[in-house]
Amino acid sequence: MSFVVPTDPVERLSFPPLPQADPCVLVIFGASGDLTQRKLVPALYDLACVGCMNPRFEVIGVGRTSLSSEQFRDRMRQAVASSKDVDNFSDPAWQSFAERLHYLPGDINDLSFFSKLAGQLDQMQRAGSSPNHLFYASTPAAQALPIIEGLGASGLARQQQGWSRIVLEKPFGRDLASARELNRAVLEVFEEEALFRIDHYLGKETVQNILVFRFGNSVFEPVWNRNYVEYVEITAAETIGVEHRAAFYEETGALRDMLANHLLQLLALTAMEPPVAFDADSVREQKVQVFRSIRPMDAGEVAQRTVRGQYGPGKAGGKTLPGYREEPGVNPASNTETYTAVELYLDNWRWAGVPFYLRAGKRLSGHVTEIRVHFKRTPQALFARTPNERIDRNVIALRIQPNEGISIAFGAKRPGAQMQTVTVNADFSYARAFGGDAPAAYETLLLDVMRGDATLFTRRDEVEAEWRIITPLQEAWSESPAPFPNYPAGTSGPEDADRLLLRHGHRWRDLTADPIQGPQEEES
Repeated sequence: MSFVVPTDPVERLSFPPLPQADPCVLVIFGASGDLTQRKLVPALYDLACVGCMNPRFEVIGVGRTSLSSEQFRDRMRQAVASSKDVDNFSDPAWQSFAERLHYLPGDINDLSFFSKLAGQLDQMQRAGSSPNHLFYASTPAAQALPIIEGLGASGLARQQQGWSRIVLEKPFGRDLASARELNRAVLEVFEEEALFRIDHYLGKETVQNILVFRFGNSVFEPVWNRNYVEYVEITAAETIGVEHRAAFYEETGALRDMLANHLLQLLALTAMEPPVAFDADSVREQKVQVFRSIRPMDAGEVAQRTVRGQYGPGKAGGKTLPGYREEPGVNPASNTETYTAVELYLDNWRWAGVPFYLRAGKRLSGHVTEIRVHFKRTPQALFARTPNERIDRNVIALRIQPNEGISIAFGAKRPGAQMQTVTVNADFSYARAFGGDAPAAYETLLLDVMRGDATLFTRRDEVEAEWRIITPLQEAWSESPAPFPNYPAGTSGPEDADRLLLRHGHRWRDLTADPIQGPQEEES
């Protein structure tokens, strides 16, 4: 069954129009890199096509590759035309957009380059460009500090005319100490209000809709607590391997790449208390309170309540898949984890005693990112044929990808003369309800940065609170090497991850099950 929403037929045709961004010059450091081509420029092109960009919006791409502005435009055209996030590419629209693109080759480790950049921005402003400057560090995390120092030394970080803002990509440090050092360094140059730490998960429609679902509907919020919820599982499973990102992944691993930001952010939105208003400080304050309530682990608890894995050779879809250590660019003796699972507890009034299970991995048997809230079973088998039969738990699943939406599993009577029950699903799909695709995550977030709205971005204390949770796991894991590889590519992950839940009578979602229908619940 499906929810029929929204009721207005006009609303079902498209998403509401997006607001217009403030005028600015966007400087992208690392403009010849993967993120710029796959996500940033396609998002900017789409925003321009729907009328969100101010006529005084321009882009300067910065990179070590020696390119002319025309060569840069040609590269970006190929990237946008082939992007899966762009639905309606056309030459006339591209020509109009391409006029806003410029390129400036240079080395971010050379302070003199930033004087050259300042000169170009000043020249553009005299020709009529906006005095507002947005700097985007589309670079590996280790290169953020030279960019920040260069912008500070050149005076570009704080201007008398217009505003200056900076966007940093995750991970925000490697551990608690480095996160604190990065925060100290950037806040010596930029004000916190001008700093946007981006996590693209927070730009996804379903992630933003969690707050509306919880706090805008009186039917759900009263049962969203330890009295009714048995456990919560948050999954980010990928069927792909490391692809062309081996250098990044060798340095980062699944724990830093996924758990330290994406999954903890999903946990915070699922577990937080209602904010006093939907603004940046109110929302982020409640997320910080969630992180502070998460019970810390010592080395013994890390061994009991965490699992790490690395995929070995396997098969999927009739194809033989290489192991992680066989991927191009990976150390043949690598101990980098490609899978992580963690059992967390929140020591607060709402969630005391409720386990939150988080897992993320590559080369798994299914592709799904989802939050599943499992409610407690009814106290008796009222409708069962025998005393041992019970209806499955009610489950609310918030699907982030693929097929963004929300489904609710509940018990119903099977048609017929006998009293037999079956689990059915009520399902809401963004695509069906609104008749089109939601804006890509980077479109939403880039637009928010240009408008100065920090609600969907992480704050300094939030970042450090996340690392207080993650760093003890890193330290404990570094003391004991893991028996890698410990799961074949194309499977659901290490067997220890299943045992993590089974000791409490719980089970992970079946990654091969239909993302709408979901798996059958376990018997306990």
